[in-house]
Amino acid sequence: MHARELVELAAIVSAHGPILVRETDRLSQAGVDQYWTASKCRLDRWHHSLKSFSALTAADPVHRRAQWPLVRGVLEEILTGELLTRVWTAVMAAHDRHHHIGQSEPVARSVMIGHLEARHRVLTLLVRGPGIEAEAAVKLNHLRRRAERWTDLLVGYLGGMYDVSEFAIDPQRANDFAEDLQYQSNLKGGRHAWPLVLASLRASFSRGLSPASPNTDLNGNIASAILSCFQGELFDSTGLFRSLWLTRLLNAADDAQGMLDDLLSLEQCRGDTDPAPARMDDRRRRFGG
Repeated sequence: MHARELVELAAIVSAHGPILVRETDRLSQAGVDQYWTASKCRLDRWHHSLKSFSALTAADPVHRRAQWPLVRGVLEEILTGELLTRVWTAVMAAHDRHHHIGQSEPVARSVMIGHLEARHRVLTLLVRGPGIEAEAAVKLNHLRRRAERWTDLLVGYLGGMYDVSEFAIDPQRANDFAEDLQYQSNLKGGRHAWPLVLASLRASFSRGLSPASPNTDLNGNIASAILSCFQGELFDSTGLFRSLWLTRLLNAADDAQGMLDDLLSLEQCRGDTDPAPARMDDRRRRFGG
Protein backbone atom coordinates (compact mmCIF):
# COMPACT_ATOMS: atom_id res chain seq x y z
CA MET A 1 0.00 0.00 0.00
CA HIS A 2 1.38 3.38 -1.04
CA ALA A 3 1.95 6.14 1.51
CA ARG A 4 -0.61 8.24 -0.40
CA GLU A 5 -3.33 5.72 0.43
CA LEU A 6 -2.52 5.94 4.13
CA VAL A 7 -3.10 9.68 3.91
CA GLU A 8 -6.57 9.02 2.54
CA LEU A 9 -7.16 6.41 5.21
CA ALA A 10 -6.39 9.07 7.81
CA ALA A 11 -9.25 11.14 6.40
CA ILE A 12 -11.58 8.13 6.53
CA VAL A 13 -10.62 7.48 10.15
CA SER A 14 -11.22 11.12 11.00
CA ALA A 15 -14.65 11.10 9.34
CA HIS A 16 -15.84 7.86 10.95
CA GLY A 17 -13.90 8.06 14.20
CA PRO A 18 -16.74 9.61 16.22
CA ILE A 19 -19.08 6.72 15.28
CA LEU A 20 -16.42 4.19 16.27
CA VAL A 21 -15.92 5.91 19.61
CA ARG A 22 -19.62 6.04 20.45
CA GLU A 23 -20.89 2.73 19.10
CA THR A 24 -18.06 0.23 19.57
CA ASP A 25 -17.64 -1.00 23.13
CA ARG A 26 -14.27 -2.62 22.56
CA LEU A 27 -11.93 -2.43 19.62
CA SER A 28 -10.74 -5.62 17.98
CA GLN A 29 -7.87 -6.85 20.13
CA ALA A 30 -6.39 -8.63 17.14
CA GLY A 31 -6.55 -5.35 15.20
CA VAL A 32 -4.88 -3.42 18.01
CA ASP A 33 -2.15 -6.05 18.31
CA GLN A 34 -1.58 -6.11 14.55
CA TYR A 35 -1.37 -2.32 14.46
CA TRP A 36 1.32 -2.34 17.14
CA THR A 37 3.32 -5.16 15.55
CA ALA A 38 3.25 -3.79 12.00
CA SER A 39 4.01 -0.25 13.18
CA LYS A 40 6.98 -1.39 15.26
CA CYS A 41 8.35 -3.41 12.35
CA ARG A 42 8.03 -0.38 10.09
CA LEU A 43 9.77 1.83 12.66
CA ASP A 44 12.66 -0.66 12.76
CA ARG A 45 12.94 -0.60 8.96
CA TRP A 46 12.90 3.19 8.93
CA HIS A 47 15.63 3.35 11.55
CA HIS A 48 17.82 0.89 9.65
CA SER A 49 17.38 2.74 6.33
CA LEU A 50 18.15 6.17 7.79
CA LYS A 51 21.13 4.87 9.75
CA SER A 52 22.58 3.17 6.67
CA PHE A 53 22.11 6.28 4.54
CA SER A 54 23.65 8.56 7.16
CA ALA A 55 26.73 6.36 7.24
CA LEU A 56 27.13 6.84 3.48
CA THR A 57 26.69 10.59 3.32
CA ALA A 58 30.37 11.48 3.51
CA ALA A 59 32.13 8.27 2.64
CA ASP A 60 30.58 7.04 -0.58
CA PRO A 61 28.79 9.62 -2.76
CA VAL A 62 28.23 7.16 -5.62
CA HIS A 63 26.55 4.60 -3.43
CA ARG A 64 24.68 7.38 -1.68
CA ARG A 65 23.12 8.54 -4.96
CA ALA A 66 22.18 4.96 -5.77
CA GLN A 67 20.43 4.63 -2.41
CA TRP A 68 18.62 7.95 -2.63
CA PRO A 69 15.38 6.74 -4.34
CA LEU A 70 14.80 4.21 -1.56
CA VAL A 71 15.68 6.70 1.18
CA ARG A 72 13.47 9.34 -0.39
CA GLY A 73 10.55 6.92 -0.19
CA VAL A 74 11.30 6.25 3.48
CA LEU A 75 11.40 9.98 4.25
CA GLU A 76 8.06 10.46 2.49
CA GLU A 77 6.52 7.56 4.39
CA ILE A 78 7.59 9.06 7.69
CA LEU A 79 6.38 12.57 6.90
CA THR A 80 3.04 11.62 5.36
CA GLY A 81 2.43 8.66 7.66
CA GLU A 82 2.32 10.99 10.63
CA LEU A 83 -1.22 11.99 9.57
CA LEU A 84 -2.57 8.50 10.14
CA THR A 85 -0.51 7.91 13.27
CA ARG A 86 -1.76 11.05 14.99
CA VAL A 87 -5.38 10.71 13.85
CA TRP A 88 -5.63 7.04 14.82
CA THR A 89 -3.98 7.74 18.18
CA ALA A 90 -6.55 10.48 18.80
CA VAL A 91 -9.41 8.09 17.97
CA MET A 92 -8.04 5.29 20.14
CA ALA A 93 -7.50 7.70 23.05
CA ALA A 94 -11.02 9.09 22.70
CA HIS A 95 -12.43 5.57 22.58
CA ASP A 96 -10.69 4.53 25.79
CA ARG A 97 -11.81 7.69 27.58
CA HIS A 98 -15.39 7.36 26.40
CA HIS A 99 -15.67 3.77 27.62
CA HIS A 100 -13.44 4.21 30.70
CA ILE A 101 -10.97 1.52 29.67
CA GLY A 102 -7.27 1.43 28.95
CA GLN A 103 -7.20 -0.97 26.04
CA SER A 104 -5.75 0.87 23.07
CA GLU A 105 -4.47 4.33 24.02
CA PRO A 106 -1.18 3.02 25.52
CA VAL A 107 -0.52 1.03 22.34
CA ALA A 108 -1.27 4.01 20.12
CA ARG A 109 0.88 6.34 22.20
CA SER A 110 3.79 3.93 22.02
CA VAL A 111 3.57 3.87 18.22
CA MET A 112 3.22 7.64 18.05
CA ILE A 113 6.30 8.20 20.23
CA GLY A 114 8.30 5.99 17.90
CA HIS A 115 6.97 7.86 14.87
CA LEU A 116 7.91 11.21 16.40
CA GLU A 117 11.43 9.94 16.99
CA ALA A 118 11.62 8.92 13.32
CA ARG A 119 10.32 12.36 12.34
CA HIS A 120 13.06 13.99 14.41
CA ARG A 121 15.70 11.94 12.60
CA VAL A 122 14.23 13.04 9.27
CA LEU A 123 14.36 16.72 10.22
CA THR A 124 17.93 16.34 11.47
CA LEU A 125 18.89 14.70 8.19
CA LEU A 126 17.25 17.48 6.17
CA VAL A 127 19.07 20.18 8.13
CA ARG A 128 22.47 18.60 8.66
CA GLY A 129 22.72 15.71 6.23
CA PRO A 130 25.19 16.47 3.42
CA GLY A 131 23.81 13.54 1.45
CA ILE A 132 20.59 15.33 0.49
CA GLU A 133 20.65 17.91 -2.28
CA ALA A 134 19.17 21.30 -1.50
CA GLU A 135 16.31 20.97 -4.01
CA ALA A 136 15.27 17.60 -2.60
CA ALA A 137 15.44 18.96 0.94
CA VAL A 138 13.20 21.89 0.02
CA LYS A 139 10.61 19.60 -1.58
CA LEU A 140 10.58 17.31 1.45
CA ASN A 141 10.19 20.29 3.75
CA HIS A 142 7.20 21.47 1.71
CA LEU A 143 5.76 17.98 2.04
CA ARG A 144 6.28 18.12 5.80
CA ARG A 145 4.47 21.42 6.11
CA ARG A 146 1.60 20.22 3.95
CA ALA A 147 1.26 17.05 6.02
CA GLU A 148 1.29 19.05 9.24
CA ARG A 149 -1.55 21.30 8.10
CA TRP A 150 -3.67 18.37 7.02
CA THR A 151 -2.93 16.61 10.30
CA ASP A 152 -4.31 19.56 12.23
CA LEU A 153 -7.44 19.66 10.08
CA LEU A 154 -8.17 15.95 10.56
CA VAL A 155 -7.45 16.03 14.28
CA GLY A 156 -9.53 19.19 14.56
CA TYR A 157 -12.47 17.36 13.01
CA LEU A 158 -12.33 14.94 15.95
CA GLY A 159 -12.36 17.71 18.53
CA GLY A 160 -16.09 17.37 19.16
CA MET A 161 -15.60 14.02 20.91
CA TYR A 162 -13.00 14.70 23.55
CA ASP A 163 -10.12 17.09 23.87
CA VAL A 164 -7.66 15.44 21.51
CA SER A 165 -5.79 18.63 20.63
CA GLU A 166 -2.62 17.16 22.15
CA PHE A 167 -2.35 14.96 19.07
CA ALA A 168 -2.30 17.92 16.67
CA ILE A 169 0.85 19.62 15.46
CA ASP A 170 -0.61 23.04 16.30
CA PRO A 171 -3.63 22.72 18.65
CA GLN A 172 -4.84 26.26 17.93
CA ARG A 173 -4.79 25.66 14.20
CA ALA A 174 -6.67 22.40 14.73
CA ASN A 175 -9.34 24.27 16.67
CA ASP A 176 -9.59 26.87 13.89
CA PHE A 177 -10.13 24.17 11.29
CA ALA A 178 -12.73 22.48 13.50
CA GLU A 179 -14.67 25.75 13.75
CA ASP A 180 -14.52 26.22 10.00
CA LEU A 181 -15.81 22.72 9.29
CA GLN A 182 -18.58 23.10 11.85
CA TYR A 183 -19.63 26.43 10.39
CA GLN A 184 -19.61 25.07 6.84
CA SER A 185 -21.56 21.95 7.77
CA ASN A 186 -24.35 24.08 9.28
CA LEU A 187 -24.89 25.99 6.05
CA LYS A 188 -27.33 24.93 3.35
CA GLY A 189 -25.65 22.13 1.44
CA GLY A 190 -23.13 21.78 4.25
CA ARG A 191 -23.20 18.01 3.97
CA HIS A 192 -20.90 18.43 0.97
CA ALA A 193 -18.21 20.11 3.10
CA TRP A 194 -16.44 16.90 4.07
CA PRO A 195 -16.39 15.37 0.55
CA LEU A 196 -14.79 18.61 -0.64
CA VAL A 197 -12.18 18.34 2.10
CA LEU A 198 -11.42 14.76 1.10
CA ALA A 199 -11.14 15.74 -2.56
CA SER A 200 -8.75 18.54 -1.63
CA LEU A 201 -6.63 16.15 0.41
CA ARG A 202 -6.39 13.69 -2.47
CA ALA A 203 -5.37 16.46 -4.84
CA SER A 204 -2.80 17.77 -2.38
CA PHE A 205 -0.92 14.46 -2.28
CA SER A 206 -1.64 13.23 -5.80
CA ARG A 207 1.69 14.45 -7.18
CA GLY A 208 5.26 14.72 -6.01
CA LEU A 209 5.59 11.46 -4.09
CA SER A 210 7.77 8.56 -5.14
CA PRO A 211 6.09 6.06 -7.48
CA ALA A 212 6.40 3.28 -4.91
CA SER A 213 6.64 3.15 -1.15
CA PRO A 214 9.46 1.06 0.37
CA ASN A 215 7.23 -0.62 2.96
CA THR A 216 4.04 -1.39 1.08
CA ASP A 217 3.55 -4.67 2.95
CA LEU A 218 3.64 -3.11 6.40
CA ASN A 219 1.58 -0.14 5.24
CA GLY A 220 -1.08 -2.60 4.14
CA ASN A 221 -0.90 -4.46 7.45
CA ILE A 222 -1.35 -1.21 9.35
CA ALA A 223 -4.33 -0.25 7.19
CA SER A 224 -6.04 -3.63 7.58
CA ALA A 225 -5.44 -3.52 11.35
CA ILE A 226 -7.17 -0.16 11.61
CA LEU A 227 -10.04 -1.20 9.35
CA SER A 228 -10.63 -4.33 11.42
CA CYS A 229 -11.79 -2.05 14.23
CA PHE A 230 -14.59 -0.56 12.09
CA GLN A 231 -17.93 -1.94 11.01
CA GLY A 232 -18.10 -2.67 7.29
CA GLU A 233 -21.29 -0.73 6.69
CA LEU A 234 -19.50 2.52 7.53
CA PHE A 235 -17.64 2.43 4.27
CA ASP A 236 -18.66 3.50 0.81
CA SER A 237 -18.77 0.95 -1.98
CA THR A 238 -16.56 2.79 -4.45
CA GLY A 239 -13.07 4.12 -4.82
CA LEU A 240 -10.55 3.89 -2.02
CA PHE A 241 -13.24 3.07 0.54
CA ARG A 242 -13.97 -0.16 -1.22
CA SER A 243 -10.35 -1.05 -1.86
CA LEU A 244 -9.44 -0.63 1.79
CA TRP A 245 -12.48 -2.60 2.88
CA LEU A 246 -11.48 -5.38 0.52
CA THR A 247 -8.05 -5.32 2.13
CA ARG A 248 -9.71 -6.08 5.42
CA LEU A 249 -11.85 -8.85 3.92
CA LEU A 250 -8.88 -10.44 2.19
CA ASN A 251 -6.89 -10.28 5.39
CA ALA A 252 -9.74 -11.96 7.27
CA ALA A 253 -10.02 -14.60 4.55
CA ASP A 254 -6.30 -15.33 4.82
CA ASP A 255 -6.65 -15.69 8.60
CA ALA A 256 -9.60 -18.06 8.16
CA GLN A 257 -7.72 -20.15 5.62
CA GLY A 258 -4.76 -20.32 7.96
CA MET A 259 -6.96 -21.54 10.82
CA LEU A 260 -8.53 -24.18 8.57
CA ASP A 261 -5.09 -25.39 7.52
CA ASP A 262 -4.02 -25.61 11.14
CA LEU A 263 -7.12 -27.56 12.09
CA LEU A 264 -6.66 -29.99 9.20
CA SER A 265 -3.01 -30.49 10.11
CA LEU A 266 -3.96 -31.09 13.73
CA GLU A 267 -6.59 -33.65 12.76
CA GLN A 268 -4.10 -35.50 10.58
CA CYS A 269 -1.58 -35.64 13.41
CA ARG A 270 -4.15 -36.81 15.95
CA GLY A 271 -5.86 -39.22 13.60
CA ASP A 272 -9.36 -38.22 14.70
CA THR A 273 -12.16 -35.93 13.63
CA ASP A 274 -12.86 -33.93 16.82
CA PRO A 275 -14.48 -30.49 15.99
CA ALA A 276 -12.59 -27.62 16.78
CA PRO A 277 -18.05 29.15 3.33
CA ALA A 278 -15.61 32.10 2.48
CA ARG A 279 -13.66 31.40 5.62
CA MET A 280 -13.54 27.78 4.59
CA ASP A 281 -12.25 28.78 1.14
CA ASP A 282 -9.47 30.78 2.76
CA ARG A 283 -8.55 27.81 4.92
CA ARG A 284 -8.49 25.39 1.98
CA ARG A 285 -6.20 27.68 0.00
CA ARG A 286 -3.66 27.20 2.75
CA PHE A 287 -3.26 23.63 1.61
CA GLY A 288 -2.12 24.49 -1.90
CA GLY A 289 1.62 24.39 -1.13
